Amino acid sequence: MEPKAVVNLRKGEGRTIKAGGLWIFDNEIESVMGSVEDGDIVIVRDFDGYPMGRGFINRKSKITVRMLTRDAEQDINEAFLRMRVKNAWEYRKAVMQGDDLTCCRVIFGEADFLPGLVIDRFSDVLVVESLALGIDLYKEQIVDLLKEIMAQDGVKIRGVYERSDAKVRKKEGLAPYKGCLGAEFDPVVEIVENGVHYKVDVANGQKTGFFLDQKYNRLAMQRLVKGLTRGEQETPLRVLDCFTHMGTFALNCGYAGASDVLGLDISEFAVEQARENAKLNHLEKTVHFKEANVLDELPKLAEAGEQFDVVILDPPAFTKSREATKNAIKGYREINRKGLQLVKNGGYFATCSCSHFMTQELFTKVIGQAATSVHKRLRQVEFRQQAPDHPILWAADESYYLKFYIFQVVAER
Repeated sequence: MEPKAVVNLRKGEGRTIKAGGLWIFDNEIESVMGSVEDGDIVIVRDFDGYPMGRGFINRKSKITVRMLTRDAEQDINEAFLRMRVKNAWEYRKAVMQGDDLTCCRVIFGEADFLPGLVIDRFSDVLVVESLALGIDLYKEQIVDLLKEIMAQDGVKIRGVYERSDAKVRKKEGLAPYKGCLGAEFDPVVEIVENGVHYKVDVANGQKTGFFLDQKYNRLAMQRLVKGLTRGEQETPLRVLDCFTHMGTFALNCGYAGASDVLGLDISEFAVEQARENAKLNHLEKTVHFKEANVLDELPKLAEAGEQFDVVILDPPAFTKSREATKNAIKGYREINRKGLQLVKNGGYFATCSCSHFMTQELFTKVIGQAATSVHKRLRQVEFRQQAPDHPILWAADESYYLKFYIFQVVAER
């Protein structure tokens, strides 16, 4: 169907889509010509009439148009959606091999040119998160196409669960929603990642049920702990995992041979899941979890004279808006300062930020300030990002969000 409306940009606007991004904000639009309803496909033209492509419109949202294609002649039909979905799956097959393909992000919104849509695979279950009105109208068709394409590779999906319950949907004029897409099924699924088993509750866990983006960062910590546990240990190797959620970093360290691991999280539900996962991996004697506010618990540990060979900080995003970044800087500085105080001289410190507003440059500066304030010297082991099933699309800043550092900590002398 031919689009009924044309969106004309103001002169000098549209810099993001010209650079390769997908968003057009309300203040970039000069006019909308034709009859259009929110969610419809529109043609986008520059101020001089040059065709920029096609996308879906939502005048309730500050992100008024989300681009689907740079080709202004491209029909948005089943063939187009099949191409987008197939490309996304083929990309995952290339970058996530073997067991890694059994639990991964299959569609990552703008970075897969399907703006506002996330689909995660957990073994034989798909979890869908729809965050934009336009893509919401296509989500079931996209899911059906994905199941068909995956089936060609022998992947059978027993159930699809929708977790479109993020508050950001309200900005699109959409109500939060969660529930099965299609037939009812048991939403608890067992997955294996880096050799560690987890029970994932896709209906009640955070976001889509499990944070897949840290997959290879968890593996990096597993390998580091394996290195530290080689040979005879005079004392137990102690690990502190802060904001442990389902116990992921803690369990990777326990799996690698750490003899005393403590995971902290403020959520009772997360801690109970983490304990169940420890039992699932026969690690309940060495990996323990405590329900606690990390910001309050770290000073108590320091006051008690506790020291750890490895400290891991994986906090939630301290800022979800540009305006709140200033306060977030204080939060990241404080949590890193408290974490660093608990690392033994010569021990290791892993820290991350999952907010795209906290840029790598800014995050690096904050860590440095925290280290200086507690008289610690940092030797960088490596800098990491989100796993490649969460590709970073240049010019789409929101697709680059996870920054992950590993340091060795040496006291100043």
